[in-house]
Amino acid sequence: MSYLSRVPQTDRVLMGPGPSNPYPEVMAAFLRPMLGHLDPEFLAILDETSDRLRAVFQTQNRLTFPISGTGSAGMEAALANTVDEGAPVVVGVNGMFGERMSEIARRLGGNVIQVAAPWGEPLDPDEVLRAHPSPSVIAVVHAETSTGVRNDVEAIARGKGDALVVADTVTSLAGIPVAIDDWDIDVSYSGTQKCLGVPPGLSPITVSDRARSRFVADRSTWYLDLSLISGYVEQRAGRAYHHTAPISMVFALHAGLGVILEEGLEASWRRHEECGRQLQAGLEELGLALVAPAACRLPQLTTVHVPRSLPAGVSEADVRRTLLERYGIEIGAGVGPMAGTVWRIGCMGHTARPRNVELLLGALREVIGG
Repeated sequence: MSYLSRVPQTDRVLMGPGPSNPYPEVMAAFLRPMLGHLDPEFLAILDETSDRLRAVFQTQNRLTFPISGTGSAGMEAALANTVDEGAPVVVGVNGMFGERMSEIARRLGGNVIQVAAPWGEPLDPDEVLRAHPSPSVIAVVHAETSTGVRNDVEAIARGKGDALVVADTVTSLAGIPVAIDDWDIDVSYSGTQKCLGVPPGLSPITVSDRARSRFVADRSTWYLDLSLISGYVEQRAGRAYHHTAPISMVFALHAGLGVILEEGLEASWRRHEECGRQLQAGLEELGLALVAPAACRLPQLTTVHVPRSLPAGVSEADVRRTLLERYGIEIGAGVGPMAGTVWRIGCMGHTARPRNVELLLGALREVIGG
């Protein structure tokens, strides 16, 4: 019996809703020699990573850094520091991750007021803003990963009144415009594995001074208490020890952000847009119907209805399995009410290349016909 781990294949083209293929520069960053998490050289890289995150978030927020955990850790940190027990919290729900925000806010003791839209359709900003006369927090997903729909976070933030706006930008950051300061968003968190082109493991977060001044007094978390973490991550003398940072992941994020900023943020948005439109046009040419309305359709994550006319004896799961095993292409299944009826196809980060789109469309044509 061998006790060695199976070596995973490295020639996959990841086009699902989860991790995208990492940038080559990111993979090289993992080979950097290990440093201690309080080593001055590492702290300098952490500071520079935070500066690069400010550029990509388009913010001047002092408290901007990568949380040691995936996007759900960022979600919980954003809410655990802003949702007080009994306080009214308006949450927009038109997919899985809006539902998750609601559940976290409920567990924190917030008085959750859901504003729902059908899965596959955008939230109505006016309905969100009318849901409560004086909410403490308004939480909304910018790019809903479960449906491929973009919600108008900017309009919600501009009409927020005294509320704090918490925006999930896990699937949008670096893929479509995100302008934290211009849109007046108070807290936003993201994930490394989508358009940033870095493996999963960190959750970039940015917090305005306004939100910091209103952090709840009695937080239910220690690890995700942002007032504690700020003493470790902010650029100042005498850093306080909080936790051992994942050194190699920070190296990787530093590299991935460098690739994006070298390309140019607007160029990154444009590349995602062009590849997304190429993919969506190709899918329609194959006779497949797209789920999200054109006006709110994400370029980096496309949801498409599974065709009813699959070859005899072939299920939608068979199609995904064949794409993976024969062509090395991974696409995602539908979730929630869309399970079994929708495919979710990612075109994010380094994966957002015309050649990958052409490869997928050609493989899909061979598998389903068309």
